[in-house]
Amino acid sequence: MTQSPKPGQTILALDLGTTTGWALRAPDGLITSGTVSFRPGRYDGGGMRYLRLTNWLTEIDRLSGPIEAIWFEEVRNHKGVDASHVYGGLLGVLTSWAELRGVPYEGVPVGTIKRHATGKGNAPKQAMIVAARARGFSPVDDNEADAIAVLMWALETKGGVA
Repeated sequence: MTQSPKPGQTILALDLGTTTGWALRAPDGLITSGTVSFRPGRYDGGGMRYLRLTNWLTEIDRLSGPIEAIWFEEVRNHKGVDASHVYGGLLGVLTSWAELRGVPYEGVPVGTIKRHATGKGNAPKQAMIVAARARGFSPVDDNEADAIAVLMWALETKGGVA
């Protein structure tokens, strides 16, 4: 969908995983980023990580929103079955949360994000961190760096509109 950028839009970018990287452009243009852990606790049931994501999205929407577009890193190849299952569950929660609220969302292939950030579609994790730092950010890890790269890609190529 092609639309012109909307000033004042709250845009959320995510690198979904047990440790999820996030980057948010607030209505005033301020960009913040970080990571959030959805690792289950010792006594948690299997669905707690997904409930935590739902609650986290709702809280971000309440505090910084309303969220008007969500972009996420679209992973098509995982190193293991468990990672694939976790990603699928988190993606299911994200998309259903967005659908319930009428928030547009879209995935961006990993290679597209890496190419935009570093010039190489298969850039290693450290290169993504270096690229985020070159833009003036201070990511704590590759998850946050990837989320920043997703947000920059969305703002620079799509005007932030999903």
